[in-house]
Amino acid sequence: MNKKIYIVVLLIFATTAGFAQTVSKSDISFKIKNLGFNVGGTFGGLQADIKFKPNDLEGSSIEASVLSNTVNTDNESRDRHLKSEDYFDVIKYPKITLKSVSFKRKSGSNYTGNFNVTIRDKTKLIEVPFTYTESGNTAQLKGNFMILRTDFGIGGKNLILSNEANVSVEAEISK
Repeated sequence: MNKKIYIVVLLIFATTAGFAQTVSKSDISFKIKNLGFNVGGTFGGLQADIKFKPNDLEGSSIEASVLSNTVNTDNESRDRHLKSEDYFDVIKYPKITLKSVSFKRKSGSNYTGNFNVTIRDKTKLIEVPFTYTESGNTAQLKGNFMILRTDFGIGGKNLILSNEANVSVEAEISK
């Protein structure tokens, strides 16, 4: 259930690629342990303003959002619960947002970005490692990171749900 929060973060992260471009394809997925089993899901509806320039990291920026009600775990009952006040509270908090603070090049096409992630009106600074590669008129961004659901007030003190959610993002950006 907290996976949805992590998926939103991944969707937001997916928008961190590219030039001042358009996201043409994106896949934001998450995994979280529930009763010791990995449960996964996705988020859709990514909206982004991406101005990523590998040769001008200080002049680069990324702002992205995803609609929290797009969380999908292929289980309607679980998805309804994730959309409830206990988790994402999609009526009161319809969007999950991400805004870049800074970028660093690690090596080659490997980068790290610091992002202010806001879920349920709680903002946390999250470091996200990612790769960025250009090919013709497109660029591809891939990243994996972990967030803590309790940092955002999701799911309360749930003893059967892990606090850590792993998020994977793949995005293709066109100029």
